[in-house]
Amino acid sequence: MNNLNSAYAVAGSDVAFEVFDGDVIVLDMGNGKYYSFSNGGSAVWVALVAGVAPSDIANHSAHGEAVPGFVKQLHDLGLIEARPSLLPVAADSDQIAALAAANEAPDLRIFDDMADLFLADPIHDVEEPQGWPVVKQA
Repeated sequence: MNNLNSAYAVAGSDVAFEVFDGDVIVLDMGNGKYYSFSNGGSAVWVALVAGVAPSDIANHSAHGEAVPGFVKQLHDLGLIEARPSLLPVAADSDQIAALAAANEAPDLRIFDDMADLFLADPIHDVEEPQGWPVVKQA
């Protein structure tokens, strides 16, 4: 993650997310971990996956100095990837308002307490003697 002026996107089909009343939950189905963000992190995530460049996000954020490190952390965790072939978009008014109103710096918490369940494939991993589902061995 070197370019704060590039567009970023979700890093593939193993990463899914949902926004609930401004809170973001991200699930990495490749490793079974899920992530919860501070309100500042949620605002950054929403803007990032919409194609807003990190530099633009930092300019609008109440915690702009923390944005580059947070984006690097998301990238290092394999949750986002740079898409230099895409032109970044401008932040819209809702994104700008959320970034400016965040009272917490962008941060995340990692959970792996349900990894075994997320990694189970109940459709394909059925073994008659063992029952269902069979959990993948790490």
